[in-house]
Amino acid sequence: MFQLICNSLLEYELKLETIYNMEQLLNDLIARIPDTVIIPIVKIYKAIDPELWWVILALLVVIYFLLIVRRIKIRKKPGVVPAEEKVSVTEDQQDEHLPPAEKAEAPPAPPPSDEPPEAAKPDPTEGEAAAIEVSEEEKAPSPPKPEPKPEPEPEKKETPETDDTSGFFQRLKNGLTKTRKNLSSGLDRILTGSRQIDDDLLEEIEELLITSDIGVNTTMDLMERITEKASDLSDANQLKEALKNEMLSLISSHPPTSQTDSAKPYVILVVGVNGVGKTTTIGKLASKFNQQGKKVLIGAADTFRAAAIEQLMIWAERANAEIIKHKENSDPAAVAYDTIEAAVARNADVVLIDTAGRLHTKINLMEELKKIKRTIAKKLPDAPHEILMVLDATTGQNALQQASLFNDAMDISTIALTKLDGTAKGGIVISICNTLKIPLKYIGVGEQITDLQEFDPKQFVDALF
Repeated sequence: MFQLICNSLLEYELKLETIYNMEQLLNDLIARIPDTVIIPIVKIYKAIDPELWWVILALLVVIYFLLIVRRIKIRKKPGVVPAEEKVSVTEDQQDEHLPPAEKAEAPPAPPPSDEPPEAAKPDPTEGEAAAIEVSEEEKAPSPPKPEPKPEPEPEKKETPETDDTSGFFQRLKNGLTKTRKNLSSGLDRILTGSRQIDDDLLEEIEELLITSDIGVNTTMDLMERITEKASDLSDANQLKEALKNEMLSLISSHPPTSQTDSAKPYVILVVGVNGVGKTTTIGKLASKFNQQGKKVLIGAADTFRAAAIEQLMIWAERANAEIIKHKENSDPAAVAYDTIEAAVARNADVVLIDTAGRLHTKINLMEELKKIKRTIAKKLPDAPHEILMVLDATTGQNALQQASLFNDAMDISTIALTKLDGTAKGGIVISICNTLKIPLKYIGVGEQITDLQEFDPKQFVDALF
């Protein structure tokens, strides 16, 4: 019994001691915490149930011990010395911490001496020798520098005038690659071996011409001419040559007759549907006329398309041509009138007037073109001297329909066919020349400013075959 009482007293004493120690730790922790933190903690303590204070006290003690442990770990890290424990390190201690390589490189210190160090005295003999050498060099006459020989002037190679033409022919030939594969390769396939020229052979050729986008009417005209000569043709080569000659005759039947020297200023009104390349064609034509020594004036009458005026300004700057422009959405007929007036006042040779792209099925837009034409004629009789329609070769037979309706409304003078590079519908050229009876004046085979050239029928047929 006595033993139990003693054990109970010991346990009670241990609890009291533990409580006392915890209170001391809490006081120590509170002493380290500023008042701005203690006041909210006290308020929270009063608001919490008293039975939970042991839990909160235990958590605070754990946090305190964690902080102490973290500080001990930081002190044990190599190279980390707390600010209060930093001491001055002597030179001997620094040498102890140096690696062996650095210790070996350090030269031994000289023994101390009572005599003051002597200043380094210059050697008089060295200065005298240097002075003698300099004086001898000054006295010795410098050898004369050899005169540079004049470089021989490079020989000027005279470039033949046919270089540009041959380069354009090559670009035209490359542009008609797809059409040539369809037409020429198809003819070679049909005319292989020693086939007789009969109705079946002519029917296959007729089908090939239609699929090459030459058109039904033009194909019928060609086959009618070939059939008349079939009795005089003995082999495939003669048939191919006869077809080539008949195509050339159809294309050459209506050559362009208008010349820019026939009037001053010579006014060209450019028309066409959306996206065929009217603005680009005007820029290339302006550059072409400028190279011929003519003064060019451009009228920006396309006031509806966004950035059309800015695009034309860029082309005018490239072609070294002047431009007349109004604000966007202004009257295009007024722009055309001011352009003609400025051309007369500035003594321009050629006037190129851009118009907004429009669908050939919109009657009101076609009437607007007629108004522009009438306005030009009021200011300058017989103008416009040429109405140039721009067609896109990639549209095929649709381009033929566009040209037909524009011709009914505006009486088209000439045609410029663009985007012949890489299209498989180059046969549209033959269809345009034969069906519309309108001269094909220009063809374009690329984006460069020199890729628009006057149409040469023989060159085109040679590139096609």
